[in-house]
Amino acid sequence: MMVKISRLSRGRHHLAFVLLLVLVVVGICVPVFALLPSLCSHHQSLPPALPRDEKMMSQRFYIKDDKFWKDENTFQIIGGDLHYFRVLPQYWEDRLLRAKALGLNTIQTYVPWNLHEPNPGKMVFDGIADVVSFIKLCQKLDLLVMLRAGPYICGEWNLGGFPAWLLAAKPPLKLRTADPAYLKLVERWWNVLLPKVFPLLYSNGGPVIMVQIENEYGSYGNDKAYLRNLVTMATGHLGNDIILYTTDGGTRETLEKGTVPLYDVYSAVDFSTGDDPWPIFELQKKFNAPGRSPPLSSEFYTGWLTHWGEKIAKTDAEFTAASLEKILSQNGSAVLYMVHGGTNFGFYNGANTGSDEFDFKPDLTSYDYDAPIKESGDIDNPKFRALQRVIKKYNAAPHSITPSNNKRKAYGPIKMQRTISLFDLMSMTGPVDVITSTNPISMESAGQMFRFLVYESSYISKKSGNILRIPKVHDRAQVFVSCLSQDVDGEVLRYIGTTERWNNQPVSIPTTECTSNTSLFILVENMGRVNYGPYIFDEKGILSTVYLDGQILHGWKMIPIPFHNLNQMPNFSFEIQHTKKRNVGQKEPALFAGKFSINSVDEIKDTYLSFNGWGKGVAFINKFNIGRYWPSVGPQCNLYVPAPLLKPGRNSVMIFELESPHVDLLLRAVDQEDFTCGSNYSKVNQL
Repeated sequence: MMVKISRLSRGRHHLAFVLLLVLVVVGICVPVFALLPSLCSHHQSLPPALPRDEKMMSQRFYIKDDKFWKDENTFQIIGGDLHYFRVLPQYWEDRLLRAKALGLNTIQTYVPWNLHEPNPGKMVFDGIADVVSFIKLCQKLDLLVMLRAGPYICGEWNLGGFPAWLLAAKPPLKLRTADPAYLKLVERWWNVLLPKVFPLLYSNGGPVIMVQIENEYGSYGNDKAYLRNLVTMATGHLGNDIILYTTDGGTRETLEKGTVPLYDVYSAVDFSTGDDPWPIFELQKKFNAPGRSPPLSSEFYTGWLTHWGEKIAKTDAEFTAASLEKILSQNGSAVLYMVHGGTNFGFYNGANTGSDEFDFKPDLTSYDYDAPIKESGDIDNPKFRALQRVIKKYNAAPHSITPSNNKRKAYGPIKMQRTISLFDLMSMTGPVDVITSTNPISMESAGQMFRFLVYESSYISKKSGNILRIPKVHDRAQVFVSCLSQDVDGEVLRYIGTTERWNNQPVSIPTTECTSNTSLFILVENMGRVNYGPYIFDEKGILSTVYLDGQILHGWKMIPIPFHNLNQMPNFSFEIQHTKKRNVGQKEPALFAGKFSINSVDEIKDTYLSFNGWGKGVAFINKFNIGRYWPSVGPQCNLYVPAPLLKPGRNSVMIFELESPHVDLLLRAVDQEDFTCGSNYSKVNQL
C-alpha cells in the first residue's frame, strides 16, 4: 500500500529440537497445517489453460470507451484488498463471504515473493502460501481477482515482499532497477509464479481479470527500462489477453515516473480518502491511451496502518462511506484498501522511516487497519454498515446474507514458567552454526534473515568502567557482560543496557570482577524491514564498527537464535541436549512455557493472548508463530489467536521474553482486542 510523504547443521538442529521439546512437555502434539517447502519446476512456455466450454470461449475482460467490460457488459469494479498470507487458510472462505456480504464483486491481493521463496530456489506454495487455492476459492464464491504480482509489493510487509537473501548478494543488487543480476532473479521467480496464474486468467475460465506489475513505482524511481522488462516478462507468460496495470499516487510526478509509455499497460491511481477523486481521474487519462482510462482508485483507504508507539489509527465510518460514494455515484471503480487487514503473523511485519533511516517505525503485529472487516472477522461495526449501505446502491448483484460475528472465548489465566535462558540457547548452538569474523557482519551475511542474532566479543574491564558505542545497529541491541572464564555464583549474563536504531546512545559498562577478559554479548533483534521509501535496502544486525572507549573492538562471533517463521516448522529429528541449571537474572531474555486446556471441539473459539505486565518478545501457540508483542510501548496489548490454531485437550504457549516477565508469570487468554497499551509517545496521521 502507499505510505505518502504528505500523509506519509547440527548445532542449530539441536536448538530447534529443544525449542520444540518445550512445547511437547506442555502438551503439543500436532502441527497446525503443512507449511514445508515444495520445489517447483521452471516453465518457459505457456501452460495449458483450464478446459474451456463454449461459454468460456466468449469470456473477455477488457477496456473500451473508458470503461471496464466483462464479456459484453460494462462492469464497475467494487473490490477490496484481502491478503491470503494474513489470514489462516481455514478462514479464507469466512473472510471472503464477509467481503461478498459487504457487496464486493472483486478481491485484490498481493503476492509476497519472500513468503514463496524464503530460501534461494526453494519455492513454497503450501498452507498459508497456497495462492492458487485462494484464487480458486474466490472463483467458487463468484468473486473476480486482481492480482498484484510484484516483484515489489510494499503492503507493510517485510522488505516490501522482497526475500531478505537478496540483500546478501555480492556485489549488492540494485533493487527495483534494470540491474541485470536483479532482473535475472525476478525472472526466475516469475518463471514459477506466472505459469500458475495463466490457467486462472479470466480468458481461460478463471477469475483473474487484471495483473499488476510493481507497486507505486513513481514514488520511488524512474527507470523505464525496468518497467518495460517486467511487462515483457509478464506478457511472455500470460499472453496479451490480460490487462496489465500499474498503481501510482494521483499526482503528475508519480504518474510520469511510474507508468509505462508506449505499452498497453493500464495506469490506475490511489489518493487520500476525502480528496476530490474526479480531477485525479482526469489526470489519470493523460497517462492512458485514448478510450483506455476507466476511473479506478485501486487503493481506496478504509483506514490506516499503525506503528509501535503510536495511537491506534481510526477513520470515521460516515466520512469513509461518503468518500466512496463520490467515486461510485459517477460510475467510477474502487478497491477498498483494506476490506480485511488480518494479521502480520511470524516475523513478516514491515516498517517505515521518517526523515532518515534512523527514524525507524516498525508496524504492529495486528494489521486490523480499521477496516470494515476487523482482524477477528467481526463485521458488526459502523464502518461495515456505512460502506454496505453505499455499495448496495451500485452493485446490482444479489447480496449474500450478512453473517454474524465469530464467537470468541476467554480461556483465562495461563501460568508460565521459565524454561531456557538466552545463555543456554547460545550454548546449544553448535560450532558449525557460529560465524567468526574480525568485525561484526550483518544478519543477512550470517544467513539469519529474520529473528535474532547474538554478537560475542571480549575486552579488558577498567576500574572506571567502559563506554560502548555502536554507530549503526538495526534494529535493537541489548548488551550483556559475563565472566565466563570463571565459575562464579549468581547470574552468568549481566544486563547492562539497550541501544536502538532510533535512539542510538552509548552504553556505559560498569567495571567487572572478572579475573581475565570480560565477555561481551549483544543480542540484536530484527524488528521488521523497511517496506517503503528510499531506505528499503534495510540490512539488519550490527552494520558498523563497534567502539569501546573510542577504540575499535575486534574479534567477533555471530551466534544465531533460530526461531521458526510463518512458513517454517520446527525440526523434530534430533536428540535433546540438557543444560545446566543456574540462577537467571530477571533481565536475561528467556523462553517461558505454559499450557491451557480446552474440553471439547465445541469450546474451540477465537481468543486473544493478553501481554499486559510483560515486556517485549515473540509468542507461539501450538508451534505457530503468532507474532511480536510489546505492551510497554503499545498500543497493541493482545495478540489475536484464530480458533484453527487450537485443539481439544492441552494447548501449548511459548514466548521468548526479551526484557521483564510478568511479576506473577501470568498470561491471560481473553475475548477482546485491546489497543490501549503504552505511552503513545508519537502521533499518527488520522483522517
